[in-house]
Amino acid sequence: MDYVCDVTGGKTWFQIETEAEAIQESALMGHAVEKHFRQAQARAEASYVPPSGPFIEQQIGLKAHLRRTMPRFFTLRDAEGNGLATAMVPWGAGCPIIVGIGNRDPYVEHAEAIRVLAAHLGLPLERGRCYPYGR
Repeated sequence: MDYVCDVTGGKTWFQIETEAEAIQESALMGHAVEKHFRQAQARAEASYVPPSGPFIEQQIGLKAHLRRTMPRFFTLRDAEGNGLATAMVPWGAGCPIIVGIGNRDPYVEHAEAIRVLAAHLGLPLERGRCYPYGR
């Protein structure tokens, strides 16, 4: 995981970067972020057009392509490393999704932390738009 930003109260946002981290997040949080990560990665890989040239160079650029096209996945952790919330934030016009443990509403306890992530990303992350089970 990659550090993103700190939040008051000893909380920290990290970016989930690998399938293994997504699997760990799903187990820790009791939700399906792992499934969404795999689906997003498969779609991004399918859209990759390798450079022309020798076969050995076909994967050059794939990792950068995945970073540019996959939604970004984030986890909010407390000072002891406990999972508090998970966010999936697509690039462009896609709809972000933010959930708590067991898909509960994370805005009840972590609204300020979500506002900090929103400011860091320069995106609105309001509950009505991002929490899918409150609609």
